[in-house]
Amino acid sequence: MLHGHGNDGYRYDREIWADFSTNVWVGGEPKGLKEHLCERWKTVNAYPEVLGESLGVKIAQHHQLVPSQVLVANGTTESIYLLAQLYTRKKTCILTPSFSEYEDACRAFDHQLTFLPWPEGQDPLQLDSDLVFICNPNNPTGRTLSQLEVSIRNNPRCLFAIDEAFTEFTLFNESAVAWMSRYPNLLVMRSMTKAYAIPGLRLGYLLGQPSLIQALCQIKQPWTINALALEAGTFIFENYDSVQPPIAELLGHKEQFVHQLKALGCLDVLESCTHFFLCKTHGPDARVLKTFLLDEYGILIRDAHNFRGLTPQHFRVATLMPDQNGLLITALKEWKRRYC
Repeated sequence: MLHGHGNDGYRYDREIWADFSTNVWVGGEPKGLKEHLCERWKTVNAYPEVLGESLGVKIAQHHQLVPSQVLVANGTTESIYLLAQLYTRKKTCILTPSFSEYEDACRAFDHQLTFLPWPEGQDPLQLDSDLVFICNPNNPTGRTLSQLEVSIRNNPRCLFAIDEAFTEFTLFNESAVAWMSRYPNLLVMRSMTKAYAIPGLRLGYLLGQPSLIQALCQIKQPWTINALALEAGTFIFENYDSVQPPIAELLGHKEQFVHQLKALGCLDVLESCTHFFLCKTHGPDARVLKTFLLDEYGILIRDAHNFRGLTPQHFRVATLMPDQNGLLITALKEWKRRYC
């Protein structure tokens, strides 16, 4: 899916005052990162490391793994497509609704696809697949999966590709990285663009068993991670404790925001463990709402109708700063007056 994601303000010929469509950290890049990249600008005059090896060493040290368990990638999307290529024509399961790139990548490499709705109860998964993609916490719902470790243990022939792009945005989720030594059928994908607000630099990584990482290296294109992205990753891991976004504060803003949205009475707000969450309109569908908010208020939301399993009434909202959240509340009051 080349189009249809959030953060698509570039497609509109008007200023965006508040962008709720992206689930990137609203506070911007870590303090000092911009200055560090400017100081290291000369690195663009030479080719970067072929596989980002030096950053891989730092990532391994951070997660208490060995470098052969790490592969640096050009954002999580490259990780997804590499894995889909490695498993060409295999049986793959995707838990839905979820990030569309899993399905797009699998279709590009002729996978036999099945889809399971996100589990509502506590029962572990029972799978007849070679590969399963699970986003945890999930995009677009913001929910976490219970019984995940039991599911991994009960399905030893299925590789669990766990996308933890949003793990920094919740206080209610145990990272699967902690289980890496126990389960050879586990691969964890991490993004460095969401929590550190650098999606334009494209940076992420995979963690897995050395044999799996080596197989992915064999099909990976060289130099996919540019020199400045590698410098950004190095800066983040060298200053890790001081560059984390204030998630407890952000989730506090989210709870207040959700309370205000529910009080409007013109939409449903779905439960979420993260700073972003799904809503469902009571009136016209989300595409109409998106156009209304954009044209009249310069506000952008994520129309979520193109997530498998959702309806035209669904849209996704990320929590911004309280004054920006207030802009959406004001706009929705007018929406309610006109359409609900």
